[in-house]
Amino acid sequence: MASDRARRGGSVRCRTGAAESLSSGGHGSVRSGVDGDGPVTIRVVEPGLLTTVQDRGRWGHQALGVPVAGPMDEVSHQLANLLVGNQPDCATLEVTLVGPTLEFLAETTFAVVGAEFELWLDAAPTPTNTPRQAGRGSRLRFGRRGGGARAYLALAGGIDVPPVLGSRSTDLASGLGGLGGRPLRGGDQLRVGQGPGPRVSCVPPAAPVTLPEGGATVRVLPGPDADRFDPRAMEVFGQARFTLGPESNRMGYRLRGPSLELVRTDPVLSSATPVGTVQVPPSGQPILLMADRQTTGGYATIATVISADLPVAGQLAPGDWIAFEVCERRTAVAALIALEQALMGRR
Repeated sequence: MASDRARRGGSVRCRTGAAESLSSGGHGSVRSGVDGDGPVTIRVVEPGLLTTVQDRGRWGHQALGVPVAGPMDEVSHQLANLLVGNQPDCATLEVTLVGPTLEFLAETTFAVVGAEFELWLDAAPTPTNTPRQAGRGSRLRFGRRGGGARAYLALAGGIDVPPVLGSRSTDLASGLGGLGGRPLRGGDQLRVGQGPGPRVSCVPPAAPVTLPEGGATVRVLPGPDADRFDPRAMEVFGQARFTLGPESNRMGYRLRGPSLELVRTDPVLSSATPVGTVQVPPSGQPILLMADRQTTGGYATIATVISADLPVAGQLAPGDWIAFEVCERRTAVAALIALEQALMGRR
C-alpha cells in the first residue's frame, strides 16, 4: 500500500526519537521501556496475552534475511493512527486475544481499532473506532473480546522506542525492535513522539476490514508449484475449511484439514516468501505465512493470499477456520485499489 505514505497536512510525522539501534533490539537499554526523547506517557499495569509495539515493518532488508514484522492487520493499524492525527507509519500497540491494562501518566489522545474488545476508561465504558481523551492517572482496561483477534492502540505522537534498521516493529523470533524484541511486561513505561495533529471524529461506518467471527474466507492467487501437487489438490484446497492449529502465531498459521497430496517430493529450491504465502510441507498440511515469517522458504507454494484480504487473515485466532477462494490477478488488483481508495477517504 505504497500510496499510504502520502503525507497529510498537519498530521504527526513519526520522527526517530532515540538514536537508531543496530543491536539485537537494543537489549539492556530498553528493559524498562523508557528509551526515546518523548514524554513518558503510559505505564503497563497488566500486559495482556501478547502486546507488542508495531509500525509498518522493517522493509528493505529482506535480501539480508531480516524479517519485515509489522502489524498483522495493517488496515486497522493505519486507521488507529489516522484517528489521532498520526501518519500511518507511526508505531502502535498490537493487542492479541487478551488485552492489557494501561495507566496514562499524562493527558493523552488515543484510539483503538480492530478486534471488538470491550474497553473501560477508569469505570466508564468507552468505544472503539473513535479518538478519546485520557487524563493523567486514568486507566484503560481491555475487557471481553468479540469478533477479530487483534486490536491496535494508537497514541497521538506514536509510540517512541528506538528504531532498529529503520523500524520500531517488534520481531519476536529475531529479538529485534520494540522493547528489546519482546512483548510488553508489567511495569514497562512507554514514551510518545510529537504532539497530536488534527483528529478525525470517527471511522466511517463502512469499515474496510470485516472482522471474522469464528472464521473467514480469503481470496488467493495460484502459486508457482502447481506441478508438484496431485491434480485434485487445488480443488480440495479451494473447497475445504481448514482450522488454525494451536501453534499458530505471528510467524504463520499451521492449518489442519484435508491433506494436500504432493506428487513430486524432490527438494524445492528456497525462494522468497511474501506475506500470505501458503506453503505445503511433506505432511500435506498447509502453512499460511504471516507478518513475522522468514524471508525465504523451501516448501512447495500452492497459493498466496491477495493483499486486500491479508487484514482479514490477520484477525484470525487459533481454533478459527479459514477457507480459500481462488481468484484471478485482475480481481486481486481491483480489490487492492478499492481498499486503498477506502483508506484515502479516511484522511
